[in-house]
Amino acid sequence: MQEKIIILDFGSQTTQLIGRRVRELNTYCEIVPYNKFPYEDDSVIGVILSGSPFSVYDERSFKITLDGLRGKYPILGICYGAQLMAYLNGGTVEPADSREYGRANLTFVADDPLLNNISVGSQVWMSHGDTITALPENFSIIASTEDVSCAAYRVQDERIWGVQFHPEVYHSTDGTQLLRNFVVDICGSRCDWSAESFIESTVKELRATLGDDRVILGLSGGVDSSVAAVLLNRAIGNNLTCIFVDHGMLRKNEFQNVLNDYKGLGLNVIGVDASEKFFKDLEGVTDPEQKRKIIGRDFIEVFDKEAHKIEDAKWLAQGTIYPDCIESLSITGTTIKSHHNVGGLPEKMNLKLCEPLRLLFKDEVRAVGRSLGMPEHLIKRHPFPGPGLAVRILGDITPEKVRILQDADDIFISGLREYGLYDSVWQAGVILLPVQSVGVMGDERTYERAVALRAVTSTDAMTADWAHLPYDFLANISNKIINTVRGVNRVTYDISSKPPATIEWE
Repeated sequence: MQEKIIILDFGSQTTQLIGRRVRELNTYCEIVPYNKFPYEDDSVIGVILSGSPFSVYDERSFKITLDGLRGKYPILGICYGAQLMAYLNGGTVEPADSREYGRANLTFVADDPLLNNISVGSQVWMSHGDTITALPENFSIIASTEDVSCAAYRVQDERIWGVQFHPEVYHSTDGTQLLRNFVVDICGSRCDWSAESFIESTVKELRATLGDDRVILGLSGGVDSSVAAVLLNRAIGNNLTCIFVDHGMLRKNEFQNVLNDYKGLGLNVIGVDASEKFFKDLEGVTDPEQKRKIIGRDFIEVFDKEAHKIEDAKWLAQGTIYPDCIESLSITGTTIKSHHNVGGLPEKMNLKLCEPLRLLFKDEVRAVGRSLGMPEHLIKRHPFPGPGLAVRILGDITPEKVRILQDADDIFISGLREYGLYDSVWQAGVILLPVQSVGVMGDERTYERAVALRAVTSTDAMTADWAHLPYDFLANISNKIINTVRGVNRVTYDISSKPPATIEWE
């Protein structure tokens, strides 16, 4: 049985980050809404309570009783989680005189296993508007900072701890060590969660679940669907049929290159060039959301038509990953993400859904891909929008605009690889702007299109900073695009971060 840590989600923006840090300790964890603890699950070895956007005394705040958990599992409360446990047991939580936000340094008040191998003065990250001003009788402070007397506490004679800082964030320098102390030393994790163990258990589970059934998978060329395909292929071989639809707005030569990659991996792949249909249906459409809807609708139609040629198919497989499944705001009745990679298809085709990667974060998907022997250029591919270049062409879509953008984008992406910059960038691409500008080529005046280069650094796409690419690189790319891409005479570089901007322009 795979042992696990349960993370109770109270709505914090960093809850997923807690999960990733625990997984990095080779320990499986699941994130569940604060009121959905799996009491019947015998594999749980510990519980973490996340932060929250609310105050514990707010009428809208999420509160639970710990009666069913206390004494049965080690418990660690982080920020709101720590304040909630103090509040529920008779302590006092009040608004801080000033918001406690940013870096602070720990001083130890008592020896405690939670603080093992953490140096005095270790930097931690604070982010809360409330603070614990009085602890319940059987709670004792184990660490403080200059401004926060109760930075961490322990419940006497119980395996319950609380910290008012965020060990999961990068700025807490010994945060991973603190989580290791809790997960490994206190909860007793065997640290046996790994890419290899995931592959072994998942292949066994897929074979038992799917048997001799035929499975269809929609490939996108991206990391998630590619790893899902290779994993399924290992489990059921030729009972898996993959369909790769070209809507005409992929990167330059991508359709054939990706097909060659897939066939090199031994996958049973059907490639469908449906670009003519997509271009026809997109003619004259300028609204970004409308473009997405048309592409989604057409994809379902094309995929469904091809899938019906495969007899006796009973399952539709997708590359859905864990962040797609975590509905952090479902605790308020609002779902962050309800769509699937090929939304609407399972119901339309009367197929059961198979999502072999639904337990994995993106970095874990890549680790699984490596363990499956997939080539690095597939594993390290940048994220690419499902509608493709359609959302990087501002305005209506035409084959000529796609040709211009494909040529410019190919120069940019190839340049990133040649300069050794590709792997340090989270996502990159070129945007074709709906403007023309005056230029001079030779002795002639030109009036042609402008493009914007976009490159960002990120760890999870929730936030992103513009990539500080070298000036000589940008100059070289600009010069090459203007000199070789017919129809472009101006290149700009987008230096907007997310937030307030988004990574894609549409």
